[in-house]
Amino acid sequence: MPRATLQIAIPEAMWIARLSRTDLLEEVRILSAIPSGARGTAVVELTAHDPSSTIDAIRDVETVADVEVLQLEDDRALLQLETQLPVLLNAARESGVPIGMPFTIRDGTATWEITTSHDRLSELGAQLEAFGVEYAVDSITPDIDTSQLLTDQQFRVMETALEAGYYDTPRTCTQYELADAVGVARSTCSEVLHRAEERIVKAFMDVNTDPDPIEA
Repeated sequence: MPRATLQIAIPEAMWIARLSRTDLLEEVRILSAIPSGARGTAVVELTAHDPSSTIDAIRDVETVADVEVLQLEDDRALLQLETQLPVLLNAARESGVPIGMPFTIRDGTATWEITTSHDRLSELGAQLEAFGVEYAVDSITPDIDTSQLLTDQQFRVMETALEAGYYDTPRTCTQYELADAVGVARSTCSEVLHRAEERIVKAFMDVNTDPDPIEA
């Protein structure tokens, strides 16, 4: 399954978007969160110059139903919040995509790390758009299980080739030298390398040539 990093622009209707763009709040880490209909409950860690003033400001927000202070220090606080309009959580829930926790919010932007299928990524994009949430895709990378991708021999030959400089530019190890290093005939070494390279390339391209899972 692919792994994606998304930058989510939190809608201005959400209190955390407005507050995170002020001097009251430097950073918020969402440690855990659960949506429940029109409300959501979350445990958050906030960093601020004056956490007490920031907590007072959060309590004044109309869409924040409850604030429980779990821990308070000079420049940080741990809170449990119950809020209305959990737009991002609902988008994730409707698409069936689990959001990696914790995730960070700075200047009204949340950074999400996601590992899921292409179909669910596509559905997440549709849900975010339906909720009017703007986002950008930083990266999508394949998640390849090398323990299943290569045989033991293929892995050993590839590992030796990499260490010996066979894949360096310029190449510092010939295929003859590689075959000697792993103790096989050159023809066998060539075949093992070719099959291993074929598996790696196909696995990578299978992930990256699927229809775009999410539009930035």
